[in-house]
Amino acid sequence: MFAGGDAEGRAGRRAPPRRLLGYGVRPPRWSPRREERRTTTPGRPREAGRSPHRLRRRKGGGAGAMAEPGAYRCVECGGGAEELYRDYQRGVLRIALCKSCQKPVDKYIEYDPVIILINAILCKAQAYRHILFNTKINIHGKLCVFCLLCEAYLRWLQLQDSSQNTDPDDLIRYAKEWDFYRMFGIASLEQTSFLVGIFIALWWMRPEMLKTKSDFILLLKALLLSGYGKLLLIPAVIWEHDYTPLCLVFIKVFVLTSNSQAIRVTLNLKRMLSWLAIVFGLILENGVVCLVQKIGWDV
Repeated sequence: MFAGGDAEGRAGRRAPPRRLLGYGVRPPRWSPRREERRTTTPGRPREAGRSPHRLRRRKGGGAGAMAEPGAYRCVECGGGAEELYRDYQRGVLRIALCKSCQKPVDKYIEYDPVIILINAILCKAQAYRHILFNTKINIHGKLCVFCLLCEAYLRWLQLQDSSQNTDPDDLIRYAKEWDFYRMFGIASLEQTSFLVGIFIALWWMRPEMLKTKSDFILLLKALLLSGYGKLLLIPAVIWEHDYTPLCLVFIKVFVLTSNSQAIRVTLNLKRMLSWLAIVFGLILENGVVCLVQKIGWDV
């Protein structure tokens, strides 16, 4: 009886499947942790909490990727940094700390762009370091051309107000259009002389600061980006009132202050040296203006 019941139980019970090598066996499910355990060399600890896929993505580039030493700058002390943040698993990010000052390398990566713009308008050195070194902005050329167009339009408008000629003849319209192109050329010449004066002054005061071509390019980009204050010329002309000349003076002072801060942040100079370079650039620019006026062109 017991033997029959035991046989019945064995017949009703399902036998476990035989695991054969090669056929009929599902391959084990792939997981990054198993792959990481297999690829980690013995005797060398792996980075905690990071999978090889995360490491490959970080090596490929991006804001937090490992870069060449000194590719980024600390916004507090200006020291070089290899990365802005560390990328852990499951979307966990941690801002990297500067080895020199033990502060976050770039706190602005968490800020809204409007806050960064406000800090840049206030001429804070931290915001300038974030924009110049820790972001990839390639609008300096377009921004320079647009600022020159704004300045040329302002001069052209003042020239038309002084002429008081309302003749609708086509020749007069072509002459007015030529006046705008001429004002754009004069504004470009003045801007070029201003930048050349700054480079000459810095080369004379600190030649070790401008050794390579990359140093010149970086300083040129910083100066072009810091001239964004010229965009305020258009609103000052559109909403014209009795205080417009005073507003234009304030805009000029603001642009010069931004240029000085850009020089100071880029080359780690003292404030006095950056202002001396600005003054030398203004002297050369005014010399070009006097030369143009001697030729007989209205500026």
